[in-house]
Amino acid sequence: MQKYRPLLDELDLTYPQYIAMMALWKEDNQTVNQLGEKLQLDNGTLTPLLKRLELKKLLTRTRSKEDERVVKILLSEKGKSLKEQATCVPNKILNAMNLDIEEMKQLKSLSDKIISKIQ
Repeated sequence: MQKYRPLLDELDLTYPQYIAMMALWKEDNQTVNQLGEKLQLDNGTLTPLLKRLELKKLLTRTRSKEDERVVKILLSEKGKSLKEQATCVPNKILNAMNLDIEEMKQLKSLSDKIISKIQ
């Protein structure tokens, strides 16, 4: 995480905010519950994080007209354009950790396996 800090400071994001933005860059227009499932975060943790991203004008949160309990998350133009600046982050992290892409994939696979076993 320390390797991420200087890179994310340039983007004005914390690591959890960066992870949330990555999920939204991959698939925009999600509900809070959908995003929470992907990030394995509960609403109590995710909502304040999303509020801070909304204050930075990176996304909007809108209640569904059909069901007011459902909150949709949409990236703003500023949030979409931030993706361009963030594209270099993964490669810089790989270089800083002296890993290649295959090693990182193995690490992710192993981490996912561990997480699935402890849930």
